[in-house]
Amino acid sequence: MSRGTLQTVEWDPADYAANSSAQLAWAREQIARLDLHGDERILDVGCGDGRITAELASRVPRGMVVGVDISPAMLAFARDAFPTRTHPNLEFRAMDARQLHAGLPFDLIFSNAVLHWVDDHPAFVRAAAGCLRSGGRLVASCGGKGNAREVFAVLRATMRMKRWRPFFRRVQAPYFFHSPEEYERWFPRYGFRSLQVRLVPRDTPFDRESLAAWLRTTWLPYTQRVPATARREFVTEVVNRYLTRHFPDAAGQVFVRMVRLELEAQKL
Repeated sequence: MSRGTLQTVEWDPADYAANSSAQLAWAREQIARLDLHGDERILDVGCGDGRITAELASRVPRGMVVGVDISPAMLAFARDAFPTRTHPNLEFRAMDARQLHAGLPFDLIFSNAVLHWVDDHPAFVRAAAGCLRSGGRLVASCGGKGNAREVFAVLRATMRMKRWRPFFRRVQAPYFFHSPEEYERWFPRYGFRSLQVRLVPRDTPFDRESLAAWLRTTWLPYTQRVPATARREFVTEVVNRYLTRHFPDAAGQVFVRMVRLELEAQKL
């Protein structure tokens, strides 16, 4: 992960790893389109629990992958799960996405489900350009403009309830969802040729349990404002309210309307 709101939340890497199947699926879709040759140097920005970073490393046996994150807990989890002795072409480093730095130029910068946490996207684009060789690619996917609107509506309604209102005074928006038009301005400004910049609707299915787990593990800027002893109750309230507005189907699944911002650019 990277700084922005991420520096104010406390991650539970094991819980996240067990309840991030959607993020893993999005990453694998991206990886399948990378057309890797096996000898690339890759920088994975926002490596989190390290699973995606390790998959990238397995695709480049003659190359190397560096996973970077700002969360000490995530980095410790990733290093323990994917140690150098079994993954010799993989390493993990502490690094801010707005201040990327590397001792050698990378062929590819990859990022999945992270950049919407970063409060300064132009700084990320500028820093990414400094880490890529000429002709290298930036491939990223994150929450885009309009992402999870129905969840935010339910969350705001719950936060206004008398029971929860005291915990949400002066709360600031913790996520940064951008449009393709913004990136189409930023890429050429920092020496990139835009290859693909688009918003992609991605309705994502959950059952009651997985919806609660997703809220618990990734909506931390909200849930961690509530005392630990009351967080389960708060998440349950949000889930119940969502299910009264969006009814599960016959299989017990309810959909969340997500919007992914998919980015691909080449350094000139």
